[in-house]
Amino acid sequence: MKPQPLFQALADPSRRRILKLLQPGALSAGELSDHFAFSLASLSHHLSILKSADLICAERRGQHIIYSLNTSVTEELYRLIADLLKVTSGEPA
Repeated sequence: MKPQPLFQALADPSRRRILKLLQPGALSAGELSDHFAFSLASLSHHLSILKSADLICAERRGQHIIYSLNTSVTEELYRLIADLLKVTSGEPA
């Protein structure tokens, strides 16, 4: 896991919203697009960045691509952030 691409992917509010939408379960691009006012091309760009950061997985099912969270990377990210925020003996780590 490389932190820089992860943090770059998380820097955009639309990409964070996509991750939030995928928390309950997998969705197609069409289902995701229902939650945004921008074009499918823009959504595709955001999904590509999230895939490059390994935050989401894409699986083709027939004519649709289904997106889901990559839970192993999101768990690693959680640990990384927790470690960054960890305080020992009242001083920053």
